[in-house]
Amino acid sequence: EAIPAVLLLVLLILVPESPRWLFKQGQREKAGAILRRASGSRIAEEELARIEEALTKDKAILAELFRPGMRTVLVIGIVLAILQQTSGINVIMYYAPEIFKQVGSGTGDALLQTIAVGSVNLLFTFVAIWAVDRLGRKPLMIVGAAGMALAQAGIGIAAFTGASPWLLVGFVLGFIACFASSMGPVVWVVLSEIFPTRIRGRAMGLATISLWGANLVVSQTFPMLNENPWLGEVFNPSFPFWVYGSLCVVTVIFVLKVIPETKGKPLEEIEKIWHVELRHEQNPSR
Repeated sequence: EAIPAVLLLVLLILVPESPRWLFKQGQREKAGAILRRASGSRIAEEELARIEEALTKDKAILAELFRPGMRTVLVIGIVLAILQQTSGINVIMYYAPEIFKQVGSGTGDALLQTIAVGSVNLLFTFVAIWAVDRLGRKPLMIVGAAGMALAQAGIGIAAFTGASPWLLVGFVLGFIACFASSMGPVVWVVLSEIFPTRIRGRAMGLATISLWGANLVVSQTFPMLNENPWLGEVFNPSFPFWVYGSLCVVTVIFVLKVIPETKGKPLEEIEKIWHVELRHEQNPSR
């Protein structure tokens, strides 16, 4: 486990600083150099001009997060972060061996099945990397969350009926594949793109706290739901998975109705979406 940590530490040295952060610190030339290396001189100059325009509009203060328009995007980001976790992903990742043993797998089989979960998670993350800029953020999240809902329903049915453990494993692997190719990595992409430049650091901090807070709640309540005698008698071990599947359906609706598509748009262009929202809230008659 130390080897990936050391690799991460070494490779982080090669990661360039955010051009927008450098610009905010008055290091325009360094920001321009990184943008030119990534996008070429012409696009770099256009990006620098957009960044400068966005940063000079208002001074970033914490209270700005809660202004109309900005408040809207903050709530959207926090809800999206929470919905990523209420899908039940970390219930599967944390409790997989116990879930598999509960439906009849031996200890050895349960551990092997858990290794398969991690392997599928890794493999399908590469699918997301390939698809996110080709297919767009919204389609990936909508299709992925819909697949997760179906997989959680299948997990619940397999647990309720006492079906073959391998059928349950198949649904679990399907769930992991859908999550890893969509809501897992793509939520982080969207969160990094939807917040205006001036408040992005603070807003990302609040969204991240919300995400891991939701993870804490979901992972701590799963044993309570799973071991509740009345729920166990009525639903067998299926009840929590049907709850998570229902929340995946909520995710589909939320992404479809609320999340803007950010594929191929500069961050400053995405920011203008929320300025339109702000003007609408201030002048609803228009």
